[in-house]
Amino acid sequence: MVTKNRKKRKAFVNEDDCVACGCCMKVCPLSAIEVWKGIAAKVNMDKCVGCGKCAKECPGSVIDIREVAI
Repeated sequence: MVTKNRKKRKAFVNEDDCVACGCCMKVCPLSAIEVWKGIAAKVNMDKCVGCGKCAKECPGSVIDIREVAI
């Protein structure tokens, strides 16, 4: 039996460049993003489905949607 490596998409925040504006939090349909201690956005990987809404909304373009192996 052959198994395929399935991949899912997830959001990743470049925390060094994030200014914690919260725009991504407002558009996330699953509330998978929170601003941590007013420093940077953090993604809850268990909730994130990789829809890309946060990446499109981010004014600093510091969010990437990447494939991850599951």
